Amino acid sequence: MDFFTNAVLAVMTAGPLAAMLGSTLLGVLIGALPGLNPVMAIALLLPLTYSMDPLVALAMVAGIYNGSMYGGAIPAILLRIPGTPASIATTFDGFPMADRGEASKALKIACWSSAIGGIASALALMTIGPVLARVTLFFGPAEYFWIAMFGMASVGVMVGSDPVKGVMAAALGLLIGTMGIDPLSGQARFTFGQTWLLGGLDLIVVLVGLYALPPVLQLAEKCDLKGLSASELKLSGVPFAPGEIRRLVPTWLRSSLIGIAVGILPGAGGNIAAFLSYNAAKNASDDPGSFGKGNPQGVAAAECGNNADNAASMIPALTLGIPGNVVAALVLSALMIHGLQPGPQLFHQSPVLVGGFMIEMLLTSVLIFLVGGAAATRVFAQIQRLPGVLLVPAILVLMCVGVYVINGRPVDLWVMLAAGTAGYFLEKLNVPLAPIILGMILGPMAEQSVRRALLLSRGDPLDLLTRPISATLAIATLGMILWPLVKAFRRRRRG
Repeated sequence: MDFFTNAVLAVMTAGPLAAMLGSTLLGVLIGALPGLNPVMAIALLLPLTYSMDPLVALAMVAGIYNGSMYGGAIPAILLRIPGTPASIATTFDGFPMADRGEASKALKIACWSSAIGGIASALALMTIGPVLARVTLFFGPAEYFWIAMFGMASVGVMVGSDPVKGVMAAALGLLIGTMGIDPLSGQARFTFGQTWLLGGLDLIVVLVGLYALPPVLQLAEKCDLKGLSASELKLSGVPFAPGEIRRLVPTWLRSSLIGIAVGILPGAGGNIAAFLSYNAAKNASDDPGSFGKGNPQGVAAAECGNNADNAASMIPALTLGIPGNVVAALVLSALMIHGLQPGPQLFHQSPVLVGGFMIEMLLTSVLIFLVGGAAATRVFAQIQRLPGVLLVPAILVLMCVGVYVINGRPVDLWVMLAAGTAGYFLEKLNVPLAPIILGMILGPMAEQSVRRALLLSRGDPLDLLTRPISATLAIATLGMILWPLVKAFRRRRRG
């Protein structure tokens, strides 16, 4: 526990505290704007963190992540437009509550539920993460290889509606990750005679292009020239009935556990946690027919579930180097920016930094209680009155400036444009983008680990399967790849 004590002392300084407060407010604002999302915001933020202290940079990531997940509930409740994908389930009962004049109550429940889910998730990260990190001390090159393969397979299969497209996206990311100088042999690969490709494609440049540009193009397509009027926000206050908050406690407990479990699974995501929590609350209710008609428990379940996924998704990311979702992949990118290698050794190389990030995830969830109350919610709800067309040029300028300052190369702007254009059309084809980034992150790790393992075994490939942990991971990887085939076969037999 010494590293937690040192981490608390490091976090409780002016820089991280100010970053947490400001980024949480910014995150709520981003979530409240339909068309913007935490992934795009963090992708835009990462290039600006090069000169920052790592704890300050991670504090901003934590604040934007937790804040935006709650902020997505604001348009979901007021407009029936989910601010983030994880807020889709919030619209089921949030908008009917607002429609009957209970918008203020629904927003308060969403705020409290988001904070409770985030706090439970952060506590799970602080307890499960160090234990799992100690287990990884027994890992060697073969285990690292299978961890990387399992990560790519699981995200490729579980993210998106088509496992084949997900695996293809992971393979594309793996191919992109091999560009540049081979770290073991020193040979140039896939550089096409271009000297600027010798170092490979910059991960942050590709990230900004893939995740920031497609939402901007989609926002431009809508061509929203006017916002809402003040009367359309429906923010009149309605008091809580006696015992109404107490009846939400079982829903909060159940949804927190579901969100944490979903977060630990690579590739699942907050939207799955929200739907599972919502269905569990509906099945446990004495009046399931009221769900979808303005039941406060539906709002509480959805918001608590999707926020309980937040920090829990960092457990496999920080301990194994396998991102639980796209934001976790961005956190790994932020660590790599500051010279840290995500994976099992991270807890031993930088314990204060890892512990500080865990505490920041906890504190930013607590801040939602403080800054996401009625006053702040009313302020951020006014953002719905801003025309969408004003956001497009502002975000494009931020993207270009952020990408250019990374390396000071104009060619990075063209890489960002190419990645963004590709991401835009890939989303039109329902190809998930997360496996591409995961392939870029885990691909080099898998390649170097398997080559080291083969060098140690003098070229014997069976050595990759002889140790119990590596054999277990190999079976899990094979099972993850075959699972969609098994499901398709079972559906055909039932048909």
